[in-house]
Amino acid sequence: MEARVVVAVALIVVAVVAAWLIERRRVDPPPQGGGPVPRQLDRNDFVRPDAPWLVVMFSSSTCDSCAAVAGKLPPLECDAVAVEEVEWSARRDLHDRYGVESVPLTLVADHEGVVGAAFLGNVTATDLWAAVAELREPNSSPEPSLGKLMP
Repeated sequence: MEARVVVAVALIVVAVVAAWLIERRRVDPPPQGGGPVPRQLDRNDFVRPDAPWLVVMFSSSTCDSCAAVAGKLPPLECDAVAVEEVEWSARRDLHDRYGVESVPLTLVADHEGVVGAAFLGNVTATDLWAAVAELREPNSSPEPSLGKLMP
């Protein structure tokens, strides 16, 4: 019976050592990118700071998706909505100031600069326009959560 106890203890020790070695060899996952999404903008950093709403897209000239998103912005421009594309090489200061690490990043902010919706990556015109409409007039969109920031 004593031999059984010795074998059991030995097996437990081997299992613990094996688990420790496996855990030690585990590699941390690569950075996920995406970066933080700004929740507040200084409206004076952008065009028409007096407009009630701002749609701003952070972009890069080397980004294929950025061109597609940029083409969806002009129809949103009106008296109540200012629209601006902030290209990395032209306005790196703003990319740095707001911690933008991935593009395209499209934000919708109110007159105080509070970001109410954000889209990282390509976004459909329908989703972008619906998010702007929902912020301007709550309950006007069939999908009111489009682009909403999580608390």
